[in-house]
Amino acid sequence: MSSLSLAVRDTSTMLRRNLLHARRYPSMTLNLLLTPIMLLLLFVYIFGDTMSAGIGGSGADRADYIAFLVPGLLLMTIGSTTIGTAVSVSTDMTEGIIARFRTMAIHRGAVITGHVIGSVLQSIISVTIVGAVAVAIGFRSTDATVVEWVLAFGLLSLFALALTWIAVGMGLVSPNAEAASNTAMPLIFLPLISSTFVPLDAMPGWFQPIAEYQPFTPAIETVRGLLLGTEIGNNGWLAIAWCLGLAALGYFWSKSVFNRDPK
Repeated sequence: MSSLSLAVRDTSTMLRRNLLHARRYPSMTLNLLLTPIMLLLLFVYIFGDTMSAGIGGSGADRADYIAFLVPGLLLMTIGSTTIGTAVSVSTDMTEGIIARFRTMAIHRGAVITGHVIGSVLQSIISVTIVGAVAVAIGFRSTDATVVEWVLAFGLLSLFALALTWIAVGMGLVSPNAEAASNTAMPLIFLPLISSTFVPLDAMPGWFQPIAEYQPFTPAIETVRGLLLGTEIGNNGWLAIAWCLGLAALGYFWSKSVFNRDPK
């Protein structure tokens, strides 16, 4: 059997292990998934009328704000889900199972790759669930073509891959699961200070660069443009650049930390 076949076999084994863990202990996944769902319901049903008037003027209604809000919350869902990845990786590192894996005849990178693939799959499932809730309460994207839906899905998947690699690195350098959860909190905090809830031009002038020059805002504006037909501009290329940059950074960071000899 070739080294590639061994790597694929071992990675699939580790992926199955991580998915079984997620199925047997769903509490963290559900808790992280509830955050964007609760924010969706809160901002639509409590603040929806007021926020829609601020976005579209006196003629706007709650449906306008649902359409504006959902793309940002889909990206926030990915950030929330990957926190569980950081905790899971940290738990493996601190409970001794990684030390056991190092003594076994398995592909060295299969352990981390299994975490990454499993996390991306969980992120896609979480995005699908949040999207279904959004559709149930009134989100519609009637003008988007099949190609635009595919592009939006592809960008969400690429963003999930990038954040997952960053989360894996955070989990590897954290001394315990609690520290990993705290270290990964920016993955939820950054969407809160992006264009998720209000347009950039509605923010104070001194705060707009903070919201604009971060990875979430270009991705949100790109998904919003694909699904709702708003102007994308350079946000598409910026979003892809952020994804590729974060994925490369997370990959080499995780590989460097994981390959260190254990103390």
